[in-house]
Amino acid sequence: MSAAMVSAYPVVPVFHPRRDARRALKRGYPRRVGSVRLCRTMHAVKQLLDERLVDAVVLDVRHCDGEGLELPARFPRIPMYVLSAVRPDDGALLASCRDAGFTGVLVEGVDNAVAGEWIAARTAQVARRRALADAPRLLRLTDRLQLAAWEEVLRRAGTPTQTGHVAAALRVTREHLSREFGAGGAPNLKRVIDLARAACAADLLGNPGYTVRCVVRILGYASPSHLAGAARRVAGATPAELRELGARGVLTRFLRGSFCRPFAALRRLPPPLCM
Repeated sequence: MSAAMVSAYPVVPVFHPRRDARRALKRGYPRRVGSVRLCRTMHAVKQLLDERLVDAVVLDVRHCDGEGLELPARFPRIPMYVLSAVRPDDGALLASCRDAGFTGVLVEGVDNAVAGEWIAARTAQVARRRALADAPRLLRLTDRLQLAAWEEVLRRAGTPTQTGHVAAALRVTREHLSREFGAGGAPNLKRVIDLARAACAADLLGNPGYTVRCVVRILGYASPSHLAGAARRVAGATPAELRELGARGVLTRFLRGSFCRPFAALRRLPPPLCM
């Protein structure tokens, strides 16, 4: 996988003072779904949250000076995990993590070897995929190439994507991919890319810590009006309405909207005249 492709995928910021724990998590995290970023300060974690599509956050809460406890409330759609040494008298600390909204607790030195794979199975990306699980069937994507393209589109939802990017990842020509993807009544690939990115934007906007401008910056839209145009085309919604729709709601609007209209129009055609 090329460096350019990896940079298009989500990141997982990790703030932990000990090298062994950081490296164990990075080694165990599957590169095919994203990358781990080792952060020396909480400021670096927050900077990644402001600038990149973040899939999960891992913190040693003992060394956050309370800053980490505020993050789950600001970003409830992004799973937050504790990776800390736990002692028998840490009941109050664990209770504060639970009350703050952390998704799970990993015990340093015990869970190091499995932390990467375990977190990778429980990320924001996984939750979005679950919300869109039946999209291939609803969009009439049945061929192996169509399904592979859909998977790549979902992985690249955090960055501006063109048909050529997906084709390069799948090692086919752009022309071949465009032709094959739209076969069997499926929408064209460009519209599906717009759908996936709008669904991602809707999911991000479900976090109180993100404004429309933040989401525009994270997903690489040219401007708020560019996101507004995409939301209107895909879901007939404003960016503010995306916040309420979520990823699943965007898919539902897409299916009820312009994707379905051509088929509805065909059903309304009068029967042919007999000659």
